[in-house]
Amino acid sequence: MMTNNDILKKLRVALQLRDEQIIDILGLVDFRISKGEIGNFFRAEDHPKYMECQDQILRNFLNGLVIYLRGTKENPKNPKEVLKEVASTKVPLTEKSAPEDKPKKTVDYKKSTTKTAFKEKKSTTTKGNTGKSSTSVPTKKDILGNFKYNNGKQKKKD
Repeated sequence: MMTNNDILKKLRVALQLRDEQIIDILGLVDFRISKGEIGNFFRAEDHPKYMECQDQILRNFLNGLVIYLRGTKENPKNPKEVLKEVASTKVPLTEKSAPEDKPKKTVDYKKSTTKTAFKEKKSTTTKGNTGKSSTSVPTKKDILGNFKYNNGKQKKKD
């Protein structure tokens, strides 16, 4: 019998999702979870920090995945295009050069008698720039627009 953890693991591998993307997908349905908690779902069952994935978490992940891949009624998307876009942002392992291609450098460990001044590094980040690329997972606001996803009990109106 497959557990919720097995289902979550298989979806993660099949869709090539990283922990940050899973957090963003859960965020689409207003479900907040930490990266550490997600990591605990993917551990071996005999690990001391292993945590069983509850039905609520899997349900919210699947609901968020539907919104992530299909979009909303007002702003529909083609799931194949979304998956192609995600796959195009991945870096294949074959692009890395083999270590033997690089020439080995010889290092002289003798102390130099002249001291050089340290150069200041120029700051490339500005106040508004967090260093994230624009090709990351779209935000909740981008996908949903003004759509509101209601979970749980309705609030009483006064």
